[in-house]
Amino acid sequence: MKFSGIIEAFTSRKFGLWLGAFGLASLLWVFIVSSEIYEMTVTMPIEVRNLSEQKALREEVPKTAEVRFEGSGRMLLKTILLKRFYKDFKLVLDLDRISDEYEFVLNEYFRNYPQKIVIPNEFDITYIEIVAPREIQISLDDYAVRNIPINSQVVIQTAPGYVIVGNELIEPAEIQVAGPREIVDGLVTLNTISDTLTNVTTDIADYYGYDTPYRQIQFSSPQVKLSVDIQPLSERIISEVPVNVINIPSNYRVFVSPHTVSLTIIGGVDYIQNINADDISLTIDFNRQWQPDVQFYEPMVNVPSGIIDWQDLSPPNVELIITRENN
Repeated sequence: MKFSGIIEAFTSRKFGLWLGAFGLASLLWVFIVSSEIYEMTVTMPIEVRNLSEQKALREEVPKTAEVRFEGSGRMLLKTILLKRFYKDFKLVLDLDRISDEYEFVLNEYFRNYPQKIVIPNEFDITYIEIVAPREIQISLDDYAVRNIPINSQVVIQTAPGYVIVGNELIEPAEIQVAGPREIVDGLVTLNTISDTLTNVTTDIADYYGYDTPYRQIQFSSPQVKLSVDIQPLSERIISEVPVNVINIPSNYRVFVSPHTVSLTIIGGVDYIQNINADDISLTIDFNRQWQPDVQFYEPMVNVPSGIIDWQDLSPPNVELIITRENN
């Protein structure tokens, strides 16, 4: 008598109705007390053994197989309920003599090597056949190891009035990836899983895994840490920033009036508090900008990368006083 999947169907659903609960209890009671022999299909994990250290699986091997067993109702019920708690309940594929390609015809393989069907003594059930998959193709490649840089796929949207200060920090910036050479050599970067964070007002320090279709590779670190500095947006006036004239010919002397100016910088409130006049570059390129009939010039402004913007240069133009030395 076959009741393949009946118990698992009942136990995997939530029955809110009393009638469903009563029916399930009745069915379990029948099989617990029953000594009749039944057939049942059970999901068993597949374990790959004896893979050479110089080789890696090019294609992923199925994690489980559907296996038909025979046994008493009581014992089959016990198998369904308790098999997940036993590590020694599995099918073993031995790759000891495989160098490149091989196809395991599972029913033939386990008929020849019944010891590869590992069942704890507590389960008095008899193996009949593999239902699915019928065959497993093994493909091996040389084992390779490389360091791969990490690329963040996390989109950060700050709340109004807040700003990201500096660059996102990923730790570690690169990880060691190991697996089939064909896959490992083809990796340029490794992306984190995608995520979008909205209305962010506080610093970020979260861990992320990797977005990759390859299950055959291993990582030296299962996750990377993404750190982002989030600060309220603010502005600050920086005074007495010197104006420098560059690329002055040797036979010219140039004076700037006024020789310092002020401007307003915009950025994270904590970041801009540490900015001083020496961190900002105001320049006039004599070779490119100077014209004999022009008296006033607007300096070129260069601020640190952590500053979002600048404004209100005061005064907006400075005067160049130029004298030429006679040779």
